[in-house]
Amino acid sequence: MNINNYIAESLELHIFFGRIMKEHSLFLKAGFTPANSNFSAKSEFYKNEFENLLNRTVLLSKGIISPKVLNSGEIVTEFTLDAERQTEKFTGIHINSNITRRELRLSCCDRNEISGRIRQVKALNRTALRLLNGLISLKEEILNKMLSCQMFTVNYPLLIEHILREAKLYRDYINMLETEGTIIKSMKEVECFWNQIMMEHALFIRGLLDPTETELIHSADMFADNYAALLKNCRNAQNKTMNIDSMTETKKLRDFKAAGAKGIENCQIRSIILPLLADHVLREANHFIRILES
Repeated sequence: MNINNYIAESLELHIFFGRIMKEHSLFLKAGFTPANSNFSAKSEFYKNEFENLLNRTVLLSKGIISPKVLNSGEIVTEFTLDAERQTEKFTGIHINSNITRRELRLSCCDRNEISGRIRQVKALNRTALRLLNGLISLKEEILNKMLSCQMFTVNYPLLIEHILREAKLYRDYINMLETEGTIIKSMKEVECFWNQIMMEHALFIRGLLDPTETELIHSADMFADNYAALLKNCRNAQNKTMNIDSMTETKKLRDFKAAGAKGIENCQIRSIILPLLADHVLREANHFIRILES
């Protein structure tokens, strides 16, 4: 095992997915009614725990995160701080924005003494696996209750399936790091996975826009249809992927999401989309673009 690569891959994984998981937990909490206060409390627990995990990751990441990741817009964007402030105001759910400020100050390429962080990174991976096992179980319980009409939440069942898939991918990658020392992934599987995620983002955006936002709804429908075709082609390919087509479409979707995040933060778009959700899906598009470029 190359220790330096193991440490860098682990930290780059957590600095992206740790934030994604804490925000999933926040979105779950924000979607419950008073009838499910126990599930709200469980979601709050995982929001806080993944926030702690992300904080530990950032403190360990100085000088280690690669320039490509730092500059990709997958960690934070120009909208993240304001999105957190507005979302905390709208939901009453506390968000530690000091983590975001520290992420904005991260620099790269001073990897001296990197191997000395191996114990801390191994402990971080163990913590992440423990938290993911619990959060995945919670998401599965919520989904089962929704599908059996035992629970109401403002989140779509498809959204729960969507965030469950992402959590399982994160867990799979950590397990690879612990068993192989690196993340081994098929580009076809990665591309099909993220094409599906992008398609579902377009569907969620369409469903959360106010019915009067007809032009934006039309654009979201178009993106959903285009990604459905990309996903079908990707799944039917032997070993080939549709990299160029996925890249072109995702850059267009990234621009659409960035305009949406700005419009939502500036109260120029009618919707029931939390500002942090708009920023969240933008970061995931940036993550996919960075993978395709590499």
